Amino acid sequence: MELIWVTSAEHVNDFKIRVSFNDGSVKTVNLEKHLDKPVFHPLKDKTFFKKFRLNPFTIEWENGADFSPEFLYRIGQDEEEKRNLNKLT
Repeated sequence: MELIWVTSAEHVNDFKIRVSFNDGSVKTVNLEKHLDKPVFHPLKDKTFFKKFRLNPFTIEWENGADFSPEFLYRIGQDEEEKRNLNKLT
């Protein structure tokens, strides 16, 4: 796998963020089930969660919490895949 990084991100709702990557992929990540470690506890507050920012390679919060771009890429639901699933329902 080639080096991957986040190029943009926007809050969707609750604990979901739409993330664009340097390879052109756009994925929606749901981080709700990934906030168990102490550094992520403040992110359980939805107001705080929305206040992420972009650093040179991923998203981060003011308390120092971040997720690796590879992790976000792996757990993200591809926007194209999401559209196809919606067509089936």
